[in-house]
Amino acid sequence: MSVAMASPQPLLLRHLAKVAITFGIFLLLSPVSITSADDDISHHGSAPKSPSCDNTLRLVKVKIWVDGAESSVLGGLTARFGGSLPTEAKDGARFPAVFTNPSNCCSNSSSKLSGFIALSIRGDCDFMTKAEFAESGGAAGLLVINDGEELLEMSCREDHVSNITIPIVMISKSGGGAIEKFMTSSKKVELLLYSPNRPIVDFSVVFLWLMAVGTIVCASLWSEFTGSKKNDERYNELSPKESSNAGTVQDDAEDEVVDISAKSAIVFVISASTFLVLLYLFMSSWFVWLLIVLFCIGGIEGMHSCIVALILRKWRNSGDKKVNLPLLGEISVLSIVVLLFCLVFSIVWAAKRKESYSWVGQDILGVCLMITILQLARLPNIKVATVLLCCAFIYDIFWVFLSPLIFHDSVMIAVARGDNSGGESIPMLLRVPRTFDPWGGYDMIGFGDILFPGLLVSFAFRYDKANKKGVLNGYFLWLTIGYGFGLFFTYLGLYLMDGHGQPALLYLVPCTLGFAVILGAARRELKHLWNYGEESSQSKENAAEA
Repeated sequence: MSVAMASPQPLLLRHLAKVAITFGIFLLLSPVSITSADDDISHHGSAPKSPSCDNTLRLVKVKIWVDGAESSVLGGLTARFGGSLPTEAKDGARFPAVFTNPSNCCSNSSSKLSGFIALSIRGDCDFMTKAEFAESGGAAGLLVINDGEELLEMSCREDHVSNITIPIVMISKSGGGAIEKFMTSSKKVELLLYSPNRPIVDFSVVFLWLMAVGTIVCASLWSEFTGSKKNDERYNELSPKESSNAGTVQDDAEDEVVDISAKSAIVFVISASTFLVLLYLFMSSWFVWLLIVLFCIGGIEGMHSCIVALILRKWRNSGDKKVNLPLLGEISVLSIVVLLFCLVFSIVWAAKRKESYSWVGQDILGVCLMITILQLARLPNIKVATVLLCCAFIYDIFWVFLSPLIFHDSVMIAVARGDNSGGESIPMLLRVPRTFDPWGGYDMIGFGDILFPGLLVSFAFRYDKANKKGVLNGYFLWLTIGYGFGLFFTYLGLYLMDGHGQPALLYLVPCTLGFAVILGAARRELKHLWNYGEESSQSKENAAEA
């Protein structure tokens, strides 16, 4: 906990601390699965495959020229069948575009298709039938316009041998609408199709890994780094007359810490699942805006707490000057100035959240908030950690991989993508733009993927410190390394599954909790870790009753 939060004078900070605790719990209800990017182009679903209908699905760029002038680029997805596309634009050829007649391309087209890229709408017949009629008409390629913004997998009919040689690509409804708008204006529209390769590893993944691991390490060491010297001097300088105040300070600081219990961990999973379903069913722009406002409130508190703590560590007397404000009581001038700065920062981020650079502000607010939450919430022992992380483990896997069996869609990924949100995206993510990916987009990690393991790593640091364990014979270093490896395995799974969103806790829980249990058992300390803190708590309760 930062020095400012533990001091008796800033009433405003104490209210904000309670807000942070509440919002921290709310954050834990947010999606926690890791996703590859928030690209507009994505694919899901499956269909029958055969040896002649098993092409690798590839993302496609559709470059548009209008009356000879380059206009825009759309995203698309190849089919399981059909010809291949060049990986570079210079190796492709431009063809004029034409709509098939009938528009569904379920019969021979009365429009001339030879030497053209044909466009048809989805529906009324299968994709293979459309492709056969387009190729028989001499089309150089076929673009299928979906009836939504998603790009679905196009495959062959059951037990059908594909002999289609032209490229078949699906584009979104809005993309098809843009092309149609140009063509209805009596303008010549030309298209070029190519499918650039994506890098195996983008620098953004490395940066995101460092940011996630760094946040957990920083949060674990935060109170040691910012508050220990200040607090030691505060208590050393207290006179006997002020000893009662010292107890008040300690009690106030303890009141701001939330100890997670086994029962609350189980209740959390039930509440989290309910909240996630509500997000999935009622996702809309106003709902996302509500999340943005809540994120800004929590981000202001987190950023304020971190900045004040860092300033007080460097300039110990900078918080001595105080003013008495109505309703808020006595508060330091430093707190007011920092609060105003954080408020402006948060408002500017919210106003510019769709700009290409907005990820910087979102990550700063998110990291500060998570550091603050990990100061306010804590696990008392490995027993509670096991209940919480095992429940979160099941929760994450179910809502990513098993929820399609009930909802016909991955609920976690749909919410993380912001489906049906009117172009808005939920802010409870750290995200970094892909620097070397021709498709752009962002690599992202949910706050829960940091907060859940972070609670365990923070406990390990407190345990090591209380039991005077060294770096190598303690648990903090090894659990931090385990978290790093778990995150690495998550990205490896992401790559092996062609970018399909991953439940990060599937990898992170075994690499942190599992490693802690194995290490504790090997050192014959598991029983102490399991029941840590319960004996002392019971002793305090008995003393209080006496």
